Amino acid sequence: MGFGAENHMPEIDRERILERLMPEDLLKYGLIPEFVGRLPVVVTLRSLTAEDLVRVLTEPKNAITRQFQKFLSLDKVELVFTEGALQAAAEVAITRKTGARALRSIVEESLLEVMYDVPDHAEIRKCIITEETIREGRLPLLLTKTQVDEGFDETNYQKLLEERGQTA
Repeated sequence: MGFGAENHMPEIDRERILERLMPEDLLKYGLIPEFVGRLPVVVTLRSLTAEDLVRVLTEPKNAITRQFQKFLSLDKVELVFTEGALQAAAEVAITRKTGARALRSIVEESLLEVMYDVPDHAEIRKCIITEETIREGRLPLLLTKTQVDEGFDETNYQKLLEERGQTA
């Protein structure tokens, strides 16, 4: 018991116990009554799951993915994130133990060069962020108007990569 104590209790049991935490428990733990009395509400928080982080990336009105899509649309470029890319961004945030705060920087890292290069290349019409772009730092797949007209998109970009002699 206390700050330096080792805890051998499984994480699930710890969460269940903390859900039932009462002010009296804090007093028994050793906090002074004056401090406990100033806590109007005692709540417990759970870490966000990968699914929660993907929802943060896509669902809000001002979601991170929508912000970058709007930014690139100013240069007439459609930005597309594959499902694998969204999942990878969530998993990287969990690995870094930074949660939702890291999502913007993770997406920015993958788009940094593109945001500077796209204005100079008027022929680019689509930018596809893949799982490899997020995990390995590969450049996103940039499609020209001709390639988009030929039917290449986020569902069949593998064929285009094979033609270029690259892998996803």
